[in-house]
Amino acid sequence: MSKHHMFLRISGAILSLSLAANALAGDIVVIMARGAESLTKEQVANLYLGRSTDYKPLDLPEGTGLHDTFYKRATDRDYSQVKALWSRLVFTGHAQAPKVLADAGAMKKAVAADPKSVGYIDSDDLDASVKVVLTLN
Repeated sequence: MSKHHMFLRISGAILSLSLAANALAGDIVVIMARGAESLTKEQVANLYLGRSTDYKPLDLPEGTGLHDTFYKRATDRDYSQVKALWSRLVFTGHAQAPKVLADAGAMKKAVAADPKSVGYIDSDDLDASVKVVLTLN
């Protein structure tokens, strides 16, 4: 195989990986029931770090790209750091970890039904049943 041909194959692989990473790096929207007020990134971070009980944070399953990206964008921390924090808060009785829902559909349904709930989904899953209170990109 010529150097030029190998370069083209490697360049193609790099481009494919880059496009895949960009597909995972879309906007994440923080959602609440229709009629809710907007939230700041700091308010969302405080909810998902157990510092605030103003609202009930809802979560998606751990290990999904959306879940991990949400925590990085919302709290500026890796999920492993957040998980350790929640373990301490739950163990000491200071807070309850966010309820985990199966998918975006379940998240929208739960948020729409409870004005105190806050969740997050990929912007592609957004519909009129909920209101965007913050966009994380």
